[in-house]
Amino acid sequence: MFSLTKTSDRQREILEIVLSNGWDYMRSLLIAGKADEPKLPPPAVFRKILAELGPFYVKIGQLLSTRPDLLPPEYIKSLTALQAQVPPIPWENIETIIRQELSQPITQVFNNIESQPIAAGSIAQVHRATLITGEAVALKVQRPGIDLIVDKDIKLIKAIAELVSLTDFGQDYDINSLAEEFTQAVKAELDFTKEAHYTDQLRLNLAQSTWIDPKQLTIPQIYWEITTEKLLVLEWLEGTPILNADIPLSSDTSSAKNNRQQATTLLFRAFFQQMLVDGFFHADPHPGNIFYLENGKVALIDCGSIGRLDPRTQQLLTEMLLAIVDIDASRCSQLTLKLSQSDRVPDLAKLENSYELILRKYYNLSLSQINFSEVFYEILQLARKNKLKLPRNLGLFAKTLANLEGVARKLNPELNLLTEIKPLMTDIFRRQLIGDTPIPTLLRTVLDLKSLSLQSPRQFELLLERLGTETLQWNLNVKQLDYLRRSIDDSANRLSFSIVVGSLIMGAAIISTNAQTQELSLITNILFAAASFLGLWLIVSILRSGRLK
Repeated sequence: MFSLTKTSDRQREILEIVLSNGWDYMRSLLIAGKADEPKLPPPAVFRKILAELGPFYVKIGQLLSTRPDLLPPEYIKSLTALQAQVPPIPWENIETIIRQELSQPITQVFNNIESQPIAAGSIAQVHRATLITGEAVALKVQRPGIDLIVDKDIKLIKAIAELVSLTDFGQDYDINSLAEEFTQAVKAELDFTKEAHYTDQLRLNLAQSTWIDPKQLTIPQIYWEITTEKLLVLEWLEGTPILNADIPLSSDTSSAKNNRQQATTLLFRAFFQQMLVDGFFHADPHPGNIFYLENGKVALIDCGSIGRLDPRTQQLLTEMLLAIVDIDASRCSQLTLKLSQSDRVPDLAKLENSYELILRKYYNLSLSQINFSEVFYEILQLARKNKLKLPRNLGLFAKTLANLEGVARKLNPELNLLTEIKPLMTDIFRRQLIGDTPIPTLLRTVLDLKSLSLQSPRQFELLLERLGTETLQWNLNVKQLDYLRRSIDDSANRLSFSIVVGSLIMGAAIISTNAQTQELSLITNILFAAASFLGLWLIVSILRSGRLK
């Protein structure tokens, strides 16, 4: 029996936390390696357990909060607010890390570093500092020893995933791949040079935007010469979290409303460019990561969480957005199937009826009253119930949209998302149709049309010729047809064996009634033995197939 409690003190610590919170399912896994169907504790208890388990599990919980295709809504809501309960690291330990990461004495790089942290998280904490050249910077310093803790916990998570993978749930959701995905995401956050690259890429993309004035949106500069895997040095931005900021720069009410409207429009256009054009977006725009600066600009900070969308998914999401606006359940169900990465084909009528129930409550609402992120969450939940595997970044897209809508509606309660992005839709469709290089795309299209026009008469002539000579053949590839054929073959074979067994028994019975010699008696015994062997083999094969019922 595989038991997880044999290897380390860390596992015993986890077991104590699990037992103290009454999570029976995880207790059975840790003690006896028993893999029944996963049973989560109540959302509040689950969040408490993850917080007590430490930074790695907090990050796993935060990643799970982006996957409404895996968890019910009440768990998503609970995990969204999950924060690590970690005290700040003493300055002496932080200073040691800084000295280890710098290639020169600390006094030759910084004039001053404030020992009191600005913020402390599960992976790192942030200090304000001044460079020797006079610029104010933010130092993001990794917590000492966090990499060793993460390595140990990754081994535990993978071991637990192997057990859960033995259940139907684990196989339906490919739990081993999920564990690998989540653990790699946490490990990526331990390399601050990746966050630095993400920050530079976002700034570069938005600097080329034609949808916004790039001068109105700020992303901090990276000081690459002193940035390492465990030390991230960024430009210091003077400002306030946007919901706490005094955005109106004038006492005039109309001016106040106009300033808030401009900030809302700027945010929506910047993020829809990231999501639907660049396919590379800041995936954590909660109020603490959006600042209103003293110079009146808006800033995005903490770019460590990034989402990616491929062009096909971008196109389907754009169409899904319009289908939601049109309250078109049929189109929504078709687009969901196009997005699905599962071989399983659900009941289309049932799926469409489910969409009708979701969209029906929006029939009599104005567009300003529709919460689009909530609709996307419901779409992901619907996919989960129908066991449809959607691209994993759709959860990140929905959470990003939810955070963005939450901030924007507090800035501007009369927000109408479609009004904000309507001027962009023409450009979005143009880009999706012809891309950013229209001339090469047009040339390829012309060449394809030329090829089609030259080949079509010959292909049509060949089709008519084969129809006339009755030599036309169709090559069809139907999903799971091979499985159906094998199943029919197995059934036919078993039926044949049953007939043979019955014939042998009847033949043996007939011969035995008229058996007058020793030779006939021997033949009878042989026939009965053969019938018994074949019958026993048939019963065993049926039992092993698991299809007795």
